[in-house]
Amino acid sequence: MTLILAHRGSAGTHPENTMDAFLEAERVGADGIELDVQMTRDGEIVVIHDETVDRTTNGNGYIKDYHFKDLRKLHANYTFKKKLFNKQKVPTLSEVFDWMKGNSLVCNIELKNSIMDYEGMEEKVVRLINKYGYSDRIIISSFNHYSIVACSRLDSSIEIAPLYSTGLYMPWIYARSLGANAIHPNQKVAPDEIISESIKNGIAVRPYTVNKAHQMKRLFKIGCSAIVTDFPEKAIKMKEGLQ
Repeated sequence: MTLILAHRGSAGTHPENTMDAFLEAERVGADGIELDVQMTRDGEIVVIHDETVDRTTNGNGYIKDYHFKDLRKLHANYTFKKKLFNKQKVPTLSEVFDWMKGNSLVCNIELKNSIMDYEGMEEKVVRLINKYGYSDRIIISSFNHYSIVACSRLDSSIEIAPLYSTGLYMPWIYARSLGANAIHPNQKVAPDEIISESIKNGIAVRPYTVNKAHQMKRLFKIGCSAIVTDFPEKAIKMKEGLQ
């Protein structure tokens, strides 16, 4: 059964990485959400994709230079194309975890520390996961593979998965070398044989970002472990139609 993970919430229909987007993912019946975390100047773990606030908010500058109280003054969905939503604040990871108490969704946390070296991010994220008792509901992923290994060393019960966007030779072997039980490839570099062989070797495969109908259909038909999509409702309806 292929799981549906809502990319940045339901980012195709709602403002990405906002509580509105996560609520929509829950409403449509997604199996989980994917979100991105950065860290403010004063050490708060916040949910936003870019290293700067420029693209999605009415502010400008690097998140690393913002104090949390100033970041919260920004309009997190300011540039979203549909103006149907009330003003949203940039969420904290703690706020998302509080909301998760009311559901059973899986949460894939992408550490956005490939460009910015957020010192102490891994420890803060793992500490929060343990505080809420979510080690069995969380997947930590990153393009910074050193970082996910660091997380695993802090708590080996939390699942880790390397993100990658170029082809890997025998990625199931690479995953094992990291202590990971899953890989998160760009769907463009995840051909059927790589997915099938990885799963056969005990490594889950969760490609991103799977938005087109033909991509979804292909991955459902081969029994891919999960897909990460901006359109969870569309994916769920397609999967149901194939059953």
